[in-house]
Amino acid sequence: MDLLVAEPLEPEVLHWLEQHHTVLYAPRLAEDRCRLTELLAQARAAMLPAPVAIDRRLLAGAPRLLAIGRVVGGAEHLDLAACQRAGVEVVRCAEAATPAEAEFLLGALMSMLRPDPREPRLAGGRELGHCTVGLVGMGTTARRLARLLQTLGTTVVGYDPTLHASSAHWAEWDIRPIGLQALFASCDAVSVQLDFFSRYRGLLGERVLADCLPGQVLVSLSPLALFDARALAAVLRSGRMTAAWMDQAGPEARSEGHPLHGVRGLVITPQLAAYTREARLRSAWGVARRLDRILSRAPAGDRVVTMPARAADLLLPPRGGNVGAGLSRGAAAATAASPASR
Repeated sequence: MDLLVAEPLEPEVLHWLEQHHTVLYAPRLAEDRCRLTELLAQARAAMLPAPVAIDRRLLAGAPRLLAIGRVVGGAEHLDLAACQRAGVEVVRCAEAATPAEAEFLLGALMSMLRPDPREPRLAGGRELGHCTVGLVGMGTTARRLARLLQTLGTTVVGYDPTLHASSAHWAEWDIRPIGLQALFASCDAVSVQLDFFSRYRGLLGERVLADCLPGQVLVSLSPLALFDARALAAVLRSGRMTAAWMDQAGPEARSEGHPLHGVRGLVITPQLAAYTREARLRSAWGVARRLDRILSRAPAGDRVVTMPARAADLLLPPRGGNVGAGLSRGAAAATAASPASR
């Protein structure tokens, strides 16, 4: 078997893969761990859903495996070091969700800067074109958001712990670098999209949040672990920060006893920013094309590849093309299971 697809996949992508390789399509296989382990041992590559832990134990039972693809999800449940030691490439389409996430952040900022209709006395809202917005984390999503904001006339400043203030990138992006405390103290709105690593746990705590600009709003795509939840709750309860929108807080933030439970002005959504048909389709095509190249050549050495390897991999087929014509049995079955078909 060339490729094991153990998650729902867009039918046109599955059909294209089946034209080039021997594919076993089992979109619910992750629910049967024993059967998953048995089939992985026979596969040269696999597409696995984010809840499946890719670790040393799983890799030890898959000696033929060259690569693992992930259509959605980040680095959670993924032991990159174990993959590297096993010589298994990790294929993810890191930039596929960039347009969706940037749109989501822009919409969230616009929404939070308007008055809450539930308030008995409506205060005047704010226009982004007359605001200063601070970006925490300067990945592709932040840079796309910056361009959207700048079109509106917004003043954009930024902070990234991995990027020195003297870097030429700041001038290239037309963004002024600023310290983290100064950013929160001077910005009308803050957008947080910093990749999370354990060393950043609690980075946005009382030292930063307590002195935020009065009336500030915040939106975040980063895990809640980046924040000190008690400090965030305190600044929201005090009214100094007007509202916060957390798109990756997790269900625990809604449970009784959690510092953020019942806090006024807090919006929690279950990772909706990247959940669009277009983002998933871009990712599916990017991962599929990369796996095709891996399977078509000699096995790679010990290295980990994070998608996209080439920008062209993110291009969608033209509308009305014949990519999905004459779908195979597996591809036809994928139509009902595919999130993009809903």
